[in-house]
Amino acid sequence: MRPRITWKVATSLDGRIGTSTGESQWITGPQAREQGHRLRAVHDAVLVGVETVLADDPRLTVRLPDGESAPDPLRVVLDSRLRTPSFARLATPGTLILTTREPVPVGGAEVARVAADTAGRPAVAAVLDTLSARGVRSLMIEGGGRVAACFITAGLVDAIEWFRAPILLGGDGRPGVATLALARLAHAPRYRRLAVEPVGDDLWERYEKA
Repeated sequence: MRPRITWKVATSLDGRIGTSTGESQWITGPQAREQGHRLRAVHDAVLVGVETVLADDPRLTVRLPDGESAPDPLRVVLDSRLRTPSFARLATPGTLILTTREPVPVGGAEVARVAADTAGRPAVAAVLDTLSARGVRSLMIEGGGRVAACFITAGLVDAIEWFRAPILLGGDGRPGVATLALARLAHAPRYRRLAVEPVGDDLWERYEKA
């Protein structure tokens, strides 16, 4: 059985995750970011693409207010050409880098090879098979837009946790989700809204696949 997949994203009102230059920290406020950490804490694994690693150098660990603690999820990086630097904060134990090339060491991270799709990227089915074999039952996708689009296009995103900040970044900003190549509205993936609540100055919208 494949993991249940949640896409978590923090955007501007117009669905952008960064400016035209790639600046993205921080779009949402501290309360929204705390909820993001709580979401990490209840998932077996979190996943990003290598572009997110290169742009933001994230840790993907669970960081909660003083007095609270939770185990870190497995951190997964999709990196077809093994561009993750050995000095990246994710190049540490507890990180699994999935590549389509012959594995080579990347810092202290584990590197594994998976089958490629027609574009040469790690095939979604192969990624999920690998994670399922490691006991991952819940997976949260945190970035970036192209990774999200791959899973959405495959019809595999079961839930969305959308944090929306009251700012506008414009059409030259970086989109939260990349091209889906939809020709008709009838083909658009549909989700049912479960809840909307304020978190500080931001809104937290929760959706489930219709």
